[in-house]
Amino acid sequence: MKKIVEILADREQLVARSHEILLAKLAEAVQTRGQFTLALAGGGTPKPLYEALAGDDLPTDKIHIFWGDERYVPPDHPDSNQNMARQAWLDRVDFPEGNLHPMPTGAGDPAADAERHDAELRSFFGVAPGEVPSLDVILLGMGDDAHTASLFPRTEALQVCDRLVTVGDKDGQPRLTFTIPLLNKARCVLFLVAGESKRSALAQVFAPEADADAYPSRYIRPEGELWWLLDEAAGKSIDH
Repeated sequence: MKKIVEILADREQLVARSHEILLAKLAEAVQTRGQFTLALAGGGTPKPLYEALAGDDLPTDKIHIFWGDERYVPPDHPDSNQNMARQAWLDRVDFPEGNLHPMPTGAGDPAADAERHDAELRSFFGVAPGEVPSLDVILLGMGDDAHTASLFPRTEALQVCDRLVTVGDKDGQPRLTFTIPLLNKARCVLFLVAGESKRSALAQVFAPEADADAYPSRYIRPEGELWWLLDEAAGKSIDH
């Protein structure tokens, strides 16, 4: 694993830097593999990145979009990560609908929808049961409790190693989430973390030793590159 930590002056510079990295990874992937696979994150921090991407002239026919996690709500719900990304980027450009691979949330059964999406991923990437595919870039955020995707502290989803997608639990509310093995198989994981409220959790994530079950972002150690892009407010006192 190659770990890179950058502390940017503010959110605006954090977004600009993530935009720069993403465009470079996209160009590299299209040139070497003919397509670019990207998993999006929810939350307020990456939204300006998506809005910036909407202004770029991108080879959308070669880009496949996934989501690292999703709230178990309809796709047009205000809390939907898919809905946010569509409004900020995907519906504003000529994106082939077949290149968008949202997590299904319509079965009324989160476990069934997780299993369905697991099968969709295996089919798209052409991997057999037991194999884990490599996405080019997975964008992640981090909560004040050090959760990432929908992998929350001391929840069952942290222990799931035999699937690509599982059900996360946020205070009794189900969510669909990529599992740790799928996140860690990525060619590049890009954390975007902003705000002073993240500082204490980051200290535990970056500490030489701490309980990963209590601070799930510690579990993210991809085979490829691990980027932490932090704004000054979040990363001020981080020893990296």
